[in-house]
Amino acid sequence: MRPRSLALLAGVLLTGALAAAPASAAGDGTGDKGFTITDPRIAESSGLAASHLHPGIYWTHNDSGDGPYIYAVDSATGKTVARITLSGVGRPRDVEAISIGPDNQIYVGDIGDNLDGSWPYVWIYRLPEPKKLADQTVRATQYVVKYSNGARNAESLVVHPKTGRVYIIDKKEDGGHLYEGPATLSPTGTNIFRPVASVDLWATDAAFSPDGTQLAVRGYFGGIYYDWNGGKIKREGRLDVPLQKQGESVTYSADGTKLLYGSEGADSPVQAEDVPGGSGASSPSAGSGSAAGSDGGSSPSAGAKVGAVAVGVAVLALFGLRRLRRPSARRH
Repeated sequence: MRPRSLALLAGVLLTGALAAAPASAAGDGTGDKGFTITDPRIAESSGLAASHLHPGIYWTHNDSGDGPYIYAVDSATGKTVARITLSGVGRPRDVEAISIGPDNQIYVGDIGDNLDGSWPYVWIYRLPEPKKLADQTVRATQYVVKYSNGARNAESLVVHPKTGRVYIIDKKEDGGHLYEGPATLSPTGTNIFRPVASVDLWATDAAFSPDGTQLAVRGYFGGIYYDWNGGKIKREGRLDVPLQKQGESVTYSADGTKLLYGSEGADSPVQAEDVPGGSGASSPSAGSGSAAGSDGGSSPSAGAKVGAVAVGVAVLALFGLRRLRRPSARRH
């Protein structure tokens, strides 16, 4: 996805406020407390997934124009420790998401459509997570995807950690839908994804908690977390999403205690926040307060966030945007 004019404008206005925030959440070498992606080849990080095999490693990829690559980034240093080239697939068109499912299988979502419905189909690529972190070529399986109700733009792909079922959330300013794929993807036929639930957000990425009980969905200006509830998602509260220039990615840490949020751009920060409600966490953090959608002074950068939020609210009011909405009737 190329920078959207509105998101870019908001990013410019927010830059000053964000610059005043403490840097404790980025580049401090503390891994799940945040880091900065330093690889100059990664200028449009659009997806993020915590490694299952390599503690402290996060997989990411660029947006359109890079090629069939994914990158393993060490959260302790922000440096790339491996670039994986996918073979057995065509040239990626608009890669927007990455997720890891059962059996350490990585799924890459080539699901973006900047013209919002110009592509009759999109693709998903699946490959095993490499056991050794080194530059290498790995053969991937390519799946053709269509939507039951017509082509659309999407930036969020998630794989349920228990069932392995793949889901996509389309990107709509007034809220989209969670689309469910077949129980098993077919590498030879067309895989039809069908809407199963409403999502009250202009979604740029999503992630499952490691135990599969919680679904986190983020946008440019906020986020929502849902009780998975067997796929009949139930909205639980708002996420404490940091304000970023162009927030494009989210993942749970491997232990489920943190949500890490990434942004496009050179030297982009990946910022960590406590998981609300402790779902999927081995040691839930107390008093995160995220469910209420309030800073409440719980974050060490709360003061800076308040200033940034004020700017963000002004932008939202100016353009009449409604990114977050209270649950409405299901739309199928």
